[in-house]
Amino acid sequence: AHASGTHILLDGLPLTGSGGTPYELLEPLWISRAEVLRGANGFERGALALGGAIDYISHTGYSAPKLQLRYEAGSHGYQKRSIASGQVLGDVDYYLNLTDSHYDGYQDHASGQGKGIAGNVGYRLNDSLETRFYLRYRETEHDTPGRLSKAQIKHDPRDAAAANLRIDAHRDQPGSTWLANKTTWYLDDDATLVAGLAYHHYPMDIVESPYRNSAYRVRVDYSDISATLNYTRRHSLFGLDSSTSVGLRSTRNLPGSKARENATQPLTVDGNTYPAGTLMREYIHQGSDNTLHISNELQLRPELWLDTGLALINTRRKVEVTAPANPYRLDTDTWDYAPRIGLRYQLAPAVQLYGNISRSVEPAHAWSMIWSSNDYFPAGSGPATGRYRAPVSLDNQTATTFEVGGRGDSPLGQWDLALYHAQVRHELLSVEVAPAVTRESNASPTVHQGIEAGLNSLLWQDHGSALSLRQAYTFSDFHYRDDDSFGDNRLPGLPRHYYQAELRYDHPSGFYAGVNTRYASRVAVDYANSYYADAYALFGATLGYASPKDDWQAWLDLRNLTDKRYAATVTPGYDDKGADAARSTPGEGFGVYTGVSWSWL
Repeated sequence: AHASGTHILLDGLPLTGSGGTPYELLEPLWISRAEVLRGANGFERGALALGGAIDYISHTGYSAPKLQLRYEAGSHGYQKRSIASGQVLGDVDYYLNLTDSHYDGYQDHASGQGKGIAGNVGYRLNDSLETRFYLRYRETEHDTPGRLSKAQIKHDPRDAAAANLRIDAHRDQPGSTWLANKTTWYLDDDATLVAGLAYHHYPMDIVESPYRNSAYRVRVDYSDISATLNYTRRHSLFGLDSSTSVGLRSTRNLPGSKARENATQPLTVDGNTYPAGTLMREYIHQGSDNTLHISNELQLRPELWLDTGLALINTRRKVEVTAPANPYRLDTDTWDYAPRIGLRYQLAPAVQLYGNISRSVEPAHAWSMIWSSNDYFPAGSGPATGRYRAPVSLDNQTATTFEVGGRGDSPLGQWDLALYHAQVRHELLSVEVAPAVTRESNASPTVHQGIEAGLNSLLWQDHGSALSLRQAYTFSDFHYRDDDSFGDNRLPGLPRHYYQAELRYDHPSGFYAGVNTRYASRVAVDYANSYYADAYALFGATLGYASPKDDWQAWLDLRNLTDKRYAATVTPGYDDKGADAARSTPGEGFGVYTGVSWSWL
């Protein structure tokens, strides 16, 4: 539900909070582009996570057509509809998009649907001051089919886990809301001040985990508020051209945030039977993250820049079990820091090299301090027996990362290459301890190192026709460093090698066609590395039309042409002792997807 490792923003304003990043508001049709700020590059957005930041930038009246209609359909009951409009009306512009979708799902018991609205209104008060208000609202509901073993995927990947069918497992988000404002002052030609404020409400209603041959319902009602303030100025430092940024980011849960568990079926504990709806446990997991950061870019020579920065972070977590017994509380307040230093060198007009050293800091999720506990309500505690009782303290994950790389043009095409090595301490690793129950804890020292490479090559062109090849390769060597139990084992869930490529032909009339492939090496499914999900290679094809005026678009997307059976993701266990445990989510088989879009420009 709440991913970690990367700081997510919407239009430069935080979406990630103390509980991680809820996903339901990340509707791709609502954005014009995504800015991926890898590692330390996310520093100036207030992102201190090891993975950096991703900023999803919305359409506005300046980038959107006056009216756009879009319809998609495909395999496994997939349908999606969208209507959008954007215009500039003097000093005011607006954008509005309504979407809804439905799918039956590839697996049994995997159907779902969603609907939502996104919009923004901008107003330019004068040449020095502009403001924009944002709204995102979305409802989703979907069944959860559960994970399968390797043998189950090979036999019938469309099966659902028996336990998920028995308890009718599902996850609903009955209505998540994000309201925000961002105001920009152009103080002069060299200085800018940007202030932002965002409110986020994200309730969830979940039935996914069996308990004592029954099931329980978790209802979460959480809200947080985020504020940002960023000042940027171009100036002279030591007689050299320089740019300095100072920023403040603060995100905190609102006091009413809470969660509760209720039995969904009659529950028998210690010989006593309790009716469906009985309250089992009630708790809160709240927190706040406050970051002050300053960075500077100094041009040492016409082709050489020095980047420096320092961030201070204050993290507070408040976790409390409020029912059925006397409260069990944990209240932590920690400070940490994250410096960075880097160089960029323009080797040639079309080639840039860089290197940097940075420290990242990521606090634990507030929810994990409840769900990672080893302290349970004892026998005789009624419906709460065996549930987590006392929260557990977790350290901030920190890492020191060294990175070198470059980007540019060559006879082979546009290229990008990065090599990195991160020494990670107290890494926050998750493990599945029971079906749909995940625990997070600090690991012994680990290493993240690898290569990220991309190449976009123009193979041939003639009178507007073109044949191009896009490629991307990632090598990921994530492993323990002399762990007492696991030695130098690989961290599970991530392929060591991952490759993607697309060969595409474009005709000047607007027609295009392409073939694509994706390869992933085998993946360990437990921390003991006792069992692996198989490597896989997938192939696909696309055919489409985009009119020269860009008002009509139509496309056909053929996926997994060989109907390969494979594990798309793995939820790791601790030590399966070589057994083929049900830890994999099957990837979708052969599928056909099509769509059409019309725009009034």
